[in-house]
Amino acid sequence: MRKSPSAALTVTATAAATLALLSLTGCSGDVERAFGLTRDAPDEFTVETRAPLSIPPDYTLNPPQPGARRPQELTAQQAAEAALAPGAALGAPPPGPNTPGQQALVAQAGPAAPADVRQRVAAEQGLDTPSQGLTSQLMFWKSPPVPGAPLDPAAESQRLRENAALGQPATVGTTPIIQEKKSGGGFLGIF
Repeated sequence: MRKSPSAALTVTATAAATLALLSLTGCSGDVERAFGLTRDAPDEFTVETRAPLSIPPDYTLNPPQPGARRPQELTAQQAAEAALAPGAALGAPPPGPNTPGQQALVAQAGPAAPADVRQRVAAEQGLDTPSQGLTSQLMFWKSPPVPGAPLDPAAESQRLRENAALGQPATVGTTPIIQEKKSGGGFLGIF
């Protein structure tokens, strides 16, 4: 049985249309942009505001040179400084001496922190996070102990009360911790 020429033409037209659509999907970004189906928004980080034009109070000024920097426009660094510290960008004089209230607040805050406090904290955090590799995880399958030592709250409260009664700072004396019992029983300490 032979197909009619119109059926063959329909099949050929359908195949050609399908092939054309499939070929257009491979370059979808370019085709969409070419037909205006996508919008390219400006990058919000590269957009800068320009200072408004203003009439100078003195008309005897020389006209600006083409390409020269506008004196009323701030550089990116000056704009950042103006956003963070508005008085600094305006050239405001530094504030005068602290008020009695500010001085009392600083006195109540206690002594200044040591200069290397950030390094100490970073070192302590590094000690509290033990790293385990795959081999260690397979050999020592029990969960690792929680970093740090648990504090005995009743004994610590008693120590702090005694220090306060004696007029000593809270850092005097040893901090009481709860000693965990080791479970060494069973077959090779597994059970």
